[in-house]
Amino acid sequence: MLLTLTLACALAAPPTPRQAIAQVLTTQTAAWNRGDIPTFMAGYWHSDSLVFIGKGGATYGWQPTLDNYKKHYPSAAEMGKLDFSQLRITPLGTEVAQVVGHWHLARPGAATGDAQGQFLLIFRKLNGQWVIVADHSS
Repeated sequence: MLLTLTLACALAAPPTPRQAIAQVLTTQTAAWNRGDIPTFMAGYWHSDSLVFIGKGGATYGWQPTLDNYKKHYPSAAEMGKLDFSQLRITPLGTEVAQVVGHWHLARPGAATGDAQGQFLLIFRKLNGQWVIVADHSS
């Protein structure tokens, strides 16, 4: 009886910050690979204070970031298949964490070919959800 109760409590335990953040990234990858940019963007803070830094400079705000993704990835071929690797998820407190990793887009059908680079994400736990508040991808 005690073992059953202990197992039930363990199964009901909330995910650790690392687990919750890894799940956000897994959900984003699946959405991207379906060609679903709006669902991919659900992992980002829906705020004008979101910052995305890429090769074109800084973009502020959720909507401009969404618009940039749609502009630069207008088709499934240009989007390709996303893979994150070399993830290092480091909690910096109870409600903030950084993630360093590598991204790769396999794009055999795109004129521009594959793309890849490094990223640094800052996650915050807001309203019970882990979201990206800053993204520096190169």
